[in-house]
Amino acid sequence: MTRCVALLGGSYDPVHNGHVALGAYFAELLRPDSLRVIPAGAPWQKDTIQASPAQRTEMARLAFAGLPLPVLLDCQEIERDAPTYSIDTLRQVRAELGPHTSLVFLMGADQLQRLDTWRDWQQLFDYAHFCVAARPGFALNGPEVPPAVADAFARRLGTLEHIRNTPHGLTYLAKDFAVDISATQIRAALQRGDTANSLISPLVLDYIEQHHLYKS
Repeated sequence: MTRCVALLGGSYDPVHNGHVALGAYFAELLRPDSLRVIPAGAPWQKDTIQASPAQRTEMARLAFAGLPLPVLLDCQEIERDAPTYSIDTLRQVRAELGPHTSLVFLMGADQLQRLDTWRDWQQLFDYAHFCVAARPGFALNGPEVPPAVADAFARRLGTLEHIRNTPHGLTYLAKDFAVDISATQIRAALQRGDTANSLISPLVLDYIEQHHLYKS
């Protein structure tokens, strides 16, 4: 049976229950051998990261520790001294794990809507499969998805079994993922002094309070 590794990147500023739910959702669907959580280093499309790389990594470790599969924190993006691009990350993981491992890049529908702005986005399929958790009512042919992305995604649609047992190149759209949480709304709540208990793991919330994050 082909080894399957799921990849879940993000700024994790802070990590929240939406991130964890996305990982858990595809852990249930795909049954990957492990999940790689990849905190972003200096993502070129974001310049407002507040927590330090070490703090974001530790928050991710705390948040994902309870998932029922091995979780590896992959810090390659943080260790780069330049803006980080997913294509570089996938090349590095593929070089490490070899040509036969099934690599599955997990993302939310919001990322799919911007996929055509990513560096060398059409080459991403040469390294991994792409599984998207879409909110109810979301459609590939909707106005939110750029036509080139919708076409590339639709042409590559595959079954979970096929994705699990082939190295790369396929896509999957899960249409019943109903978690909608943003780190922006959480930071705003924390700055106001509001509680975010329903949005963040208690362990992460304790860490945020101990380190006085997102207070200003």
